[in-house]
Amino acid sequence: MKALTIDDFYKDTARATQENVNSLLPPGIKKEIGHFNVFSVADLVTRYKADPRSMVYNQREYYKVSLIRGKSMVEYADKVIEVAQYALLFATPKIPYRWVPLDEDQKGFFCVFTGDFLLPSKSGMVLDELPLFRPGGCPVFQISASQADEMVLIYQKMQQEMASTYLYKYDLIRNFLMELIHYGQKLEPLTTYNYSHNASARISSLFIELLERQFPIASPEQKFTLRTAKDFADRLSVHSNHLNKVLKENTGKTTTEHITNRLIQEAKILLKQTDWNISEIAYSLGFEQLSHFSSFFKKQTHLSPIEIRTEAM
Repeated sequence: MKALTIDDFYKDTARATQENVNSLLPPGIKKEIGHFNVFSVADLVTRYKADPRSMVYNQREYYKVSLIRGKSMVEYADKVIEVAQYALLFATPKIPYRWVPLDEDQKGFFCVFTGDFLLPSKSGMVLDELPLFRPGGCPVFQISASQADEMVLIYQKMQQEMASTYLYKYDLIRNFLMELIHYGQKLEPLTTYNYSHNASARISSLFIELLERQFPIASPEQKFTLRTAKDFADRLSVHSNHLNKVLKENTGKTTTEHITNRLIQEAKILLKQTDWNISEIAYSLGFEQLSHFSSFFKKQTHLSPIEIRTEAM
């Protein structure tokens, strides 16, 4: 399952509300400044023709800052965070999650934006270096009613500018967004959470999704990037030992065994079905040295990459 793109977000929202995608897109935004849009939850929920609670548990290729006003919960790989009334949620492309409203009275706001909307040259900071967006964090912050009212004003300013014809409105909106981010960084995270009874199965499922999402390797330039247990554990915000234990219990295989088996499977496909040279295949699978790939492959299959390729001819 691939990560949801900003285009997927609009297609899914248009499908759920039975509206035209173009009616949801922000007016006047140019691709070279990235993407940004802001929505009222109450307004969107009233337009839903499908169940607004059916938000999928997935990874996204865009950022999202949500003002939650209503009873709900936020599910991550190994925990469920309960929101009693008001909270700020900072979602990053690196961590899959799902927001689940628990009653009909949902009145918040949220904005979606791509990383290039806040490039360092525009905002002076790198998003993924901020504590709010680092893997392993818990970016859900409980706020008071008065703090929520302050946040509402910022979102409303965003909406007003989105509808304006001001030439530099996206520069102004960028400032409003940075105000939200700085506000969140000064808050204490909501760390009172429950471990879900099905967290073990969810972690296993998400690991498999993350692993499979890197395949198929479509070109020699594409590179397999999540190669170690720690890489996957960091992405899922769990400890590598915990991930290994969960996978062993649920699948009978360790994290390394899963990664190794999938790498060998893809290597065989590329050796048999492409005309790439073996160095290109090794690089695409994350091996900087051909000798390392050859040793790894032979250890697992008792055959060399050349022998596998010869068999296919």
